Amino acid sequence: MLVGMEHLGTSRSAAFFDLDKTVIARSSTLAFSRPFYAGGLINRRTVLRSAYAQFVYLLGGADHDQMERMREYLSAMCTGWDVQTVRAIVADTLHHIVDPIVYDEAVTLIEEHRAAGRDVVIVSSSGFEVVEPIGRMLGADKVIATRMVVADGKYTGEIEEYVYGPHKASAITDLAAAEGYVLKDSYGYSDSITDEPMLAAVGHPFAVNPDRALRRVAISRDWPVLDFTKPVALTERTRFHEVRRPAVAATAVGAGLAAAGVLLYAARRRARNTGAA
Repeated sequence: MLVGMEHLGTSRSAAFFDLDKTVIARSSTLAFSRPFYAGGLINRRTVLRSAYAQFVYLLGGADHDQMERMREYLSAMCTGWDVQTVRAIVADTLHHIVDPIVYDEAVTLIEEHRAAGRDVVIVSSSGFEVVEPIGRMLGADKVIATRMVVADGKYTGEIEEYVYGPHKASAITDLAAAEGYVLKDSYGYSDSITDEPMLAAVGHPFAVNPDRALRRVAISRDWPVLDFTKPVALTERTRFHEVRRPAVAATAVGAGLAAAGVLLYAARRRARNTGAA
């Protein structure tokens, strides 16, 4: 059930979701290290470093210094990569890599926000070429993500726009102005203290699987805390709903027929009682 639904108004609003450890259970960029290795973009040592970085990230979250080191690491790693090769690898391996690590609770929230008429926006410090297809897979309306400088079809290693910390808040404020979103009526979800500015910018902030620092802030400001624990394969989840939908419909029809039978029985009984009188 979507918390705060009673505040739904007629103004246009949005739901802003951080990606890593909020919608998916891992770092989206580091999750592709093995496909990037198979595609010849990185070597085995880099794969091992990515696996270790993933472990550290999952264990303790990411503070400002860690995010800066991650930015430097990713900039160095992708320098010289062919952009079309990256897009092709992500497209070919997206469902295999990301599908099993999406939180079921996050997908439910996304569905509820869309049903309520809100745009769903994924906001991530990971690269746009990784985040955009994930957002499309999740049914997001828009994606805000880090963009690298490209020259002659290759990454230069420079960052054009790093969507991190206060830059996330600036990015959603700019998008709200462009799209007509009312931020006080909008929702925000994140796991990291580095996203406090983004959460503080919306009227309905939620701490999802928060790190210790964000949990303290959430408690002090009475922000709801959500714990997502059920990664689910989207394909299996979709198949379950497709199977369940006819069953639910059949149940509804059956219940309707049963109710009609009860009413018919009651009418006949009243008629008999009236005749006997």
